[in-house]
Formats: sequence, C-alpha cells, structure tokens
Amino acid sequence: MLKTKLLLAVITMLAGTLAFAQPISVEGAEEIVEESASSSLGEVATKLANPVAAMISLPIQGNYQQKENGHTWLTNVQPVVPIDVSENWNIISRTIVPIVVNSGAVTTSGIGDIVQSAWLSPKSPTESGWIWGAGAAFFIPTDSDVSLRKWGVGPTALALKQTGPWTYGGLFNHIWSTGGSDSLIEDIDQTFMQPFLTYITPQAVTFALNTESTYDWEREQWTVPINFNVTKVTKVGDQIISYGAGATYWVDAPDGQQEGWGVRLQLTFIFPK
Repeated sequence: MLKTKLLLAVITMLAGTLAFAQPISVEGAEEIVEESASSSLGEVATKLANPVAAMISLPIQGNYQQKENGHTWLTNVQPVVPIDVSENWNIISRTIVPIVVNSGAVTTSGIGDIVQSAWLSPKSPTESGWIWGAGAAFFIPTDSDVSLRKWGVGPTALALKQTGPWTYGGLFNHIWSTGGSDSLIEDIDQTFMQPFLTYITPQAVTFALNTESTYDWEREQWTVPINFNVTKVTKVGDQIISYGAGATYWVDAPDGQQEGWGVRLQLTFIFPK
C-alpha cells in the first residue's frame, strides 16, 4: 500500500513537472517576438524625440500652409548626423533644407534659405536626468538673386528631459546678419523658440505638441504656429521609418503670410547605431 502511494506521488510530481515544462506554442512565441520588436521600436521612438540623440535620421516634412492670397507647400529635408568627438561628447549636426512652392496670382518654387545647426552634447544625461546641447546656428542664403542674399550666424541651445513615456523641453537659436547685401533687404535679427512635449505609447506611437515660434526684431513681428502631430515608428523590410501626420494652427504671422489651419505630413528614415 505504501509503495503504491509513493508511486502515485512520483507520477503526480512528474506530471506536474511536464505540465510546467511544456514548450511555448507558436502563438506564444510570436507574441514574445512581437513584444520584443515593439520594445525595440519604442526605444527608437524615444531617441527620435530627442534632437541630440546619437542616431542618424533623415526627416522629410511636408507642410501645407494657407495664405491671404494663395497657399504654400513647404517641404523641409532635415538630415541629422551625430559625430563622435570623444568618450563623453558628441556633436549633433542638423541641416534644414526648405523646398518652397508658392501658389497664388503667380506660382513660384525653389530652395529656400538653409539653416545649419551644430550642438555639442554630452553622451550621458545630468544626474537630474536633463539632456542638453549648445552650439551655433548658421543661416545660408540660397536665393537665386545674389543681390538679395544675407548670411547669418548665432548661438543655439536645447534642453530636454525624458521620463517614462514623456519627453519635454525646448530648443532656441538667435541669428544675426554677418554679411551680404546691405541695401536691398533688411538685416537678419531673429529669435527662434521651440518648446515641445511628446508622449510615446508602448506601440511606438508618438503624440507631439510644439510651437515653432520666431520673433523678427527688425520688423517687430511674431510668427507663431501651434503643431500637433501623431507618428508611428515601424519597419519596412530592414528599414526603420517613422510616418505620420498632424495639424498646424497659426496664432500669429506677418500680414499676407500664413493664416488659419494647415496640414503637416512626416516621413523619417532612421538608422540606429
């Protein structure tokens, strides 16, 4: 009788062990892979929300803007390239190349003035979790009329903090004229401010709110758009991309320029290190 009870106990233990040792089903394995991929894409989305992250990216941003007498299609091509300069520091280069199509009584198109920024940024956040960068911004005129060209340069800086799914901070630059035409166009004396707030879901969807405001000290005029965008990081084959869309509302702008509501479309090619 005792032997029988011992045998039954051993059989019960073996059955329990085998039950716990069952191989993961195909569906379960797929879920684990999907969770891992989603986590990896979420990390990419978090880096993308950081302008000085050590990650190469190529954002292409299309903007439809209404004007008093027509509309504008503005496409910004903005390659971002980190440069490793030491064990603790990076230089982050960002170039903004605008391609402009103005439609109205007369339709014009061409490349607008280029803004080149370079930030020196530590590779690690501060003890309190802040990420920062400081450097210079350069205004490079590309107008086809040489007599209308102005060159400019000035300081730029940014600071941000990433806490859980949230990223918040701001970017600043101020550009003054350094040379070019003296008589036909006004000097450049502009301040740019971009406070931003983003929330990233576990599915690598980013909700972003910001303003890209400029104050022209020569004309004493604000340009204040409010942008809300939704983007998603995913993979197409082996290429990681972010795509999405959003809306812009112009709170203030020079007379005859942007007004009312606009649309923004975004596509970013991402190359994580």
